Amino acid sequence: MRRKILLWSIAIILPAGFYSKFYRGPGAPWVNGSLDGILYEIFWCLVWAFLIPRAKPFRIALWVFLVTCGLEFLQLWHPPFLEMLRSHFLGAAILGTTFDWMDFVYYFAGCAIGWLWLARAGSSTGTVK
Repeated sequence: MRRKILLWSIAIILPAGFYSKFYRGPGAPWVNGSLDGILYEIFWCLVWAFLIPRAKPFRIALWVFLVTCGLEFLQLWHPPFLEMLRSHFLGAAILGTTFDWMDFVYYFAGCAIGWLWLARAGSSTGTVK
């Protein structure tokens, strides 16, 4: 049952995350540049929980946070092979293009939400463990 919940959750978060990149309504700069980071973190928490069902939600959220923080610092490096990857939509969406200290706040928020989401998805009573 948990894997089905995770799959449905991924099916909701993935298009929401991509949509956040193209959103043009009120608050578009924040949605495009900050909310997308939160959704990105939640997505990766859900994916890793689906792929490694026995992993604890906190460990998944922590690893996702650490890896994405590493990717954020990688945005300070601009070798030709990374620039080539970033020149495509998917590469830019996964690797990012510009370093911003504020992104760490949104990564933390996304991982916290991801951790809560996973904890609730794994609980038969719906309470956070």
